[in-house]
Amino acid sequence: MSDYSKALELYEKALTIRESVLPLNHPDLATSYNNIGLAYNNMGDYSKALEFQEKAHEIYEKALPPHHPYVALSYNSIGEVHHHMGNYSKALEFYEEALKKRERSLPLNHPYLAISYSSIGRAYNNMGEHSKALEFHEKAHEIYEKALPPDHPYLALSYNSIGEVHHHMGNYSKALEFYEEALKKRERSLPLNHPYLAISYGSIGRAYNNMGEHSKALEFHEKAHEIYEKALPPDHSYLALSYNNIGEAHHHMGNYSKALECYQEAFEIRKKALSVNHPDLATCYNNIGLVYSNMGVYSKAIEFHEKAHKIYEQVLPLDHPYLATNYNNIGEVYHHMGNYSKALEFYEKALKIRANALSPNHPDLATSYNNIGLVNNYMGDYSSALDFLDRAHKIKEKALPPNHPDMATSYSNIGLTYNNMGDYSKALEFYEEAFKIRANTLPPNHSDLATSYNNIGLAYNNMGVYSKALEFHEKAHKIYEQVLPPDHPYLATNYNNIGLAYNNIGEHSKALEFYEKSHEIQEKSLSGNHPDLALSYNNIGEVHRHMAKYTKALEFYKKACNIYEKTLVPNHPLMAESYNNIGLIYNYIGDYSKAMDILNRAHEIKEKAVPQNYPKLAESYNNIGMVYSNMGNYSKALEFHDKANNIFEKVMPPMHPYWAISYCNIGLAYSNIGEYSKALEFYEKAHEIKEKTLPANHSELAQSYNSIGVIYHLVGNYSKALEFYEKALKIWQTSLPQNHPDLAVNRLNFAVYHERMGDYAAALKALQSAFGIQEKILEEDNLGLASTYGWFGRVYRSLKEYSVALFYFEKCLAIRQQKLPKEHPHQAISYTNIGDVHRLMGDYETALSFHQKALNIQENVQCNPLECAMTHVYLGETYLELKDYSSAVTHFEKGMLIREKKLPKNHPDLAVIHHNLAKLYVATRQYSLAMQNVQQAIEIAQEKLPSNHPHLLDYKETLEKIQEKDVNLFFTLTQ
Repeated sequence: MSDYSKALELYEKALTIRESVLPLNHPDLATSYNNIGLAYNNMGDYSKALEFQEKAHEIYEKALPPHHPYVALSYNSIGEVHHHMGNYSKALEFYEEALKKRERSLPLNHPYLAISYSSIGRAYNNMGEHSKALEFHEKAHEIYEKALPPDHPYLALSYNSIGEVHHHMGNYSKALEFYEEALKKRERSLPLNHPYLAISYGSIGRAYNNMGEHSKALEFHEKAHEIYEKALPPDHSYLALSYNNIGEAHHHMGNYSKALECYQEAFEIRKKALSVNHPDLATCYNNIGLVYSNMGVYSKAIEFHEKAHKIYEQVLPLDHPYLATNYNNIGEVYHHMGNYSKALEFYEKALKIRANALSPNHPDLATSYNNIGLVNNYMGDYSSALDFLDRAHKIKEKALPPNHPDMATSYSNIGLTYNNMGDYSKALEFYEEAFKIRANTLPPNHSDLATSYNNIGLAYNNMGVYSKALEFHEKAHKIYEQVLPPDHPYLATNYNNIGLAYNNIGEHSKALEFYEKSHEIQEKSLSGNHPDLALSYNNIGEVHRHMAKYTKALEFYKKACNIYEKTLVPNHPLMAESYNNIGLIYNYIGDYSKAMDILNRAHEIKEKAVPQNYPKLAESYNNIGMVYSNMGNYSKALEFHDKANNIFEKVMPPMHPYWAISYCNIGLAYSNIGEYSKALEFYEKAHEIKEKTLPANHSELAQSYNSIGVIYHLVGNYSKALEFYEKALKIWQTSLPQNHPDLAVNRLNFAVYHERMGDYAAALKALQSAFGIQEKILEEDNLGLASTYGWFGRVYRSLKEYSVALFYFEKCLAIRQQKLPKEHPHQAISYTNIGDVHRLMGDYETALSFHQKALNIQENVQCNPLECAMTHVYLGETYLELKDYSSAVTHFEKGMLIREKKLPKNHPDLAVIHHNLAKLYVATRQYSLAMQNVQQAIEIAQEKLPSNHPHLLDYKETLEKIQEKDVNLFFTLTQ
């Protein structure tokens, strides 16, 4: 209060008079020193306060008998100063000395004894020894009940103090009960506008705030404020406290601008009333810093926390708990900014103070361990994270009752770490433990219960049980709707989670609806550059990506990136994630150089920001590998996928879903270079993990079935391929909407199967079904469409509709030329397909030109050798038509050599070459070689193809011709 300096001036005048007329050890001099000490204590100048209280104590000890009440009072006053300085054990020592004096000189039920018990109770409360605190406050209460009238203010104060202990123990309903009892006493004995009534309203408001009933809390804080405004001068410290309490309620309600306004009102009062270095000013700075942090204005948050720090450093001892709290606050801001090493530095400073100043089982020590654990979690050091979180948990188990809300928080944080480790069942177990505590101790509509529902929902989401995830997110939503204002950030988070669940089940329009609801709230309640707004843009971009609307996705990803670039440190992991998202979109639209450039930027950030074996680094290697694969640089792709795998081996449990992703990528790389047995091995490893960790109808399992099916198809095991395609389809039909891109891929695979089986009508029908989906969701120049056009071309070629086939092959080439590097292996496939159609149409020179273009690419870049084999076969067929038999046999033999190395002996593609060689040998009148080759072709085809397959019929026809020519030759020779 501004009157402290005035009071000090008057106390000093009184001291001057007393010093001039009284002897040095007169008790009245001590009284003056005591008063001056109290003034300095209230002004926050604790070292000065201690100096004067000790002067008073020295006189009392010399001038008064050892058990005089003033000597006890002096011990108590010195204890109070140590209490304010955060030296609770020292304070306790002085409070206990005061108690001893009082016990010797006063009757058992004297109120002064109760004051001592209360002081000791407060010390134990701040030391985190709540059961001890409760014991002493109850002793005090017992005396007050016996010695004082029932409505005495001290009795009300006693109820309030017991309520405070229950409050710290997390027993908010019990605390509320005692606060309300204190209020009843005060209402009966005090006038309507007495400040003590306001104190009771404030306590009740804080209890409601912690119970999640923020509107109730606000109501009581405003009642308190109304009294303070009527009863106190405008710059009284209680008014500042009142603004603070109202600000806190608004803070919890997510109304950050209102909270900031109230905290600033509190600051204005304290600035006028207190010295520039008063700790209460530092408290104001801290509160303002916390709001700015939640608003995402991190530079402002740091600025205010550092202002608080300067004050604390000047007026408090270096190991005061307030300094630890301040370090903690600064650490949290750096944590939000993604500067984890800096956050860790400040969390460790806080821990060092708390370890020195507090008992080993103090809850604040647990808070420090908890924060260090969480930052290690975000840095990907999960074993360290678990170690620190476990330390925090053990302290809480000893220091808190088993159903304390902080115990629930502890279980939640351990669950989060297991979640990030991919051990979702373990995460779920801990989230459910947290839920049990909250369900038993909190009202049914408390926001912390909703938080538990959300966490459980996210675990189910990661486990792929999307219906369960949705169920829990909707439970959370019901609570939030009841207790929070409609634009609270928690509601935005909840809408995001619901959107995520819908996105994962493929209901993208529904997902978009919820992401946009979330975004709408965030736009109203957050600053324009808040990182949560960026997250919202990212989520909307993610839906558009899943819907294959890549330009739209890119637009939203870039909006997110712009915010991150303005608000985050350059090496923040979220910056890396943002670049990663943008890079992947460029990958999907086929701009691989751009994709590679941006993904490398993301990777550089991760290398600087996170430890060497961080899982996100592995993710980065995988993404770069995927782009190399799409660029046709398969050896480089394999190199990066192996790097990712090496990280997973070091940090991930054996059944983590990331392993499955890594195995799939390696499988794809091996598939691209024609190493099908290797590819199958890795796809099956991935599938094994998915089977053990995901529910039976998870879309990732379908993806796995699909990939395995493709490999069986490529090695010519068509019945096995069909079996796996059907397994994939069964899952996708029940888990995805009808126009989902994955269903289009599945239908394409069926088309390829039917084409191989010679059922061209069925192939065409499946292709049209796939194209119908892709046409709705893909842009015109999407590479997925190029692939579909290519398959249309192959089917129409098989149907001998060559002009239509050429039309589709050229459409395919046009997209690939626009999207792929000139030397990409897929360009070669397009060239050789076009060349083959020109051969079939009789334009052999054009055919040779296109085949040579294809071969030039295939011989100069790493590609699947089987693609090269196909070009050699087509070249052989063209030279055969041109009757250049030596060139034809050279190319057939090159093709045969590759296929024999890469494919099983009974693969239909080997039958194709045997048939071509048979035709060549017929043309060169080498009938025994022709017969040998055609019989091999028929043998393979009869084993692998249906009896009415056009290829088998062709082979049989050739056999008949050879047999006929052989007979004619025999008759010619005998004649």
